[in-house]
Order: sequence, then C-alpha cells, then structure tokens
Amino acid sequence: MYRRLRLCSNHGAYEAIPEPANPLDLRKVRSVLEREGIAVVDARVMLLAAMETEVTLSRNGRLLFKTRDPDIAERTFERLRSLLGLPAAEEPPRATSGMRSR
Repeated sequence: MYRRLRLCSNHGAYEAIPEPANPLDLRKVRSVLEREGIAVVDARVMLLAAMETEVTLSRNGRLLFKTRDPDIAERTFERLRSLLGLPAAEEPPRATSGMRSR
C-alpha cells in the first residue's frame, strides 16, 4: 500500500511512498508506459514520465508528481496504478464532528 499522497518537504510536488517497500523493475515500467504512448526518460536509477504532470518513478517505488494540484496528482497516481498494477494509497483520515462519545 502507498502512504497517502502528500506534499513533499519543499511543497512543490506530491509524493507517494510505498509501505512496505515496493521495488519497481524500471525496464518493465518503461516498456509499459512507452507502449501506452507516454514519453519516458530513463535516467538509470529513475524514470521521468510525461503524463498529465511529470512523474519521477524511483527503483524503490517512490513516486513524485511535479504539481501542486492535488487533483492532478491523484488522477496521475490512479492512472499509474491502473497501468502498472500498483497497490492503492491509504485513505485520508475522515473529518470528525468534534463530538466525543461518552
């Protein structure tokens, strides 16, 4: 499962980190993405994919979505999940009404 999509430390992109680790075979990932017509740059230790937003895919499974728009990050993550068979992201915590049960 991927941790919930969240802004990375510099607040310039969203990231998804797998827990437990979910290593990616970058050669297979590149092949799948290119078959779908997605431009990919292979930097050996990571891939850069030109999707709705640019995505960095690391060997360790970390995904970095270069957008500050959470909806674009979510849509792009879901497309990658569909294409690559990645595990789901955890659901965000639900808001509570502030009332406590006694």
